[in-house]
Amino acid sequence: MPVPPAEKGVSLWLDAWRRLRKNRLAITGLVILSLVCLFALAGPWFMPYGYETQDTALGASAPSSRHWLGTDILGRDVLTRLLHGGRVSLGVGLAATSVSLLIGVLYGALSGYAGGRVDVVMMRIVDILYALPFTIFVIILMVFFGRNFIFLFAAIGAVEWLTTARIARGQTLSLRQREFVEAAVVMGFSRMRILARHVIPNMLSPIIIYATLTVPRVMLLEAFLSFLGLGVQPPMSSWGLLIREGVETMEEYPWLLVFPGLVFTLTLFALNALGDGLRDALDPRISRD
Repeated sequence: MPVPPAEKGVSLWLDAWRRLRKNRLAITGLVILSLVCLFALAGPWFMPYGYETQDTALGASAPSSRHWLGTDILGRDVLTRLLHGGRVSLGVGLAATSVSLLIGVLYGALSGYAGGRVDVVMMRIVDILYALPFTIFVIILMVFFGRNFIFLFAAIGAVEWLTTARIARGQTLSLRQREFVEAAVVMGFSRMRILARHVIPNMLSPIIIYATLTVPRVMLLEAFLSFLGLGVQPPMSSWGLLIREGVETMEEYPWLLVFPGLVFTLTLFALNALGDGLRDALDPRISRD
C-alpha cells in the first residue's frame, strides 16, 4: 500500500501573509501606505519647484493647472511642500518608533529575564515614568536640547518605549519557562546570548503589531508639536506644520488646510488598518481558516 506524501509545512510568516491577504481592509491600507511612501520619496524629484521656492507676487492661489494643489501665502507650491512634509512626518514616525522599540525591547527583555528584585526595580521606574505627562515631557526635552530636527526623534522615542517595555517583559516572562530556553541554559549559554538568539526573536510578532500602531501615534505627536511651534521649523515642512499654517488661514484659503489634512488622515487610516490586519494575521487564536 503506497504511503501518502507528507504534508508540506508552512512557516509562521507565510501563514500570516496568507491570512493578511484575505483581509481587504488591511491590504487596502498597505496599498495606500505604499503609494504615500512612494510619492513622498520620489515625488519631489519630479516637481518643477523646490519646497523653499517663493513667488510673493503670486501669493496664495487656488489649485490650477500650474499648481495642482495651489500655493500658500508666500507663493510656495503646496504639492511640493506636501511631498517634502511626507518625508519628514513619515521619517519622524519610523525613526522615533525604531528608537522606542530598541529601548523598550531591550529594557523589557532584560527586566523579565532577570526577574526578582531587579525586575521589580526596573518596572517601578517604568511606572514612575508613566505618571509623567508625555506631551509635557517631550516639550521639556525639546526646550532643553533645542529645536533640532534630530532631537525630535530622540525626544519622541524617549517617551514611547514604556508600553513596548511592558510588552517585551510579559513575553520574556512567558518564554523563559519554555523548553528551548531551559535547554540553552543547560548548555551554558550566557544570558545575553539567550536573549539575543532565543527570547527576542520569538517575541517579534507582538512587537511588530505594536510598532504598526505606534507609528501613527508618533506622527500625531509630531503633528501636535509642530502645531504648537515646537516641532519642525520653517522653511522645512511636515504635515503637522502645514496643518498649522492651514488653520491660520482656513477662512480665506481653505485648500491650505484641506489637502494636508486629507493626506494625513488617509495615512493614519492606512497605518491603523494595516496594524489591525497584522494583529489578526499574526495571532492564530484570532484568525483561523
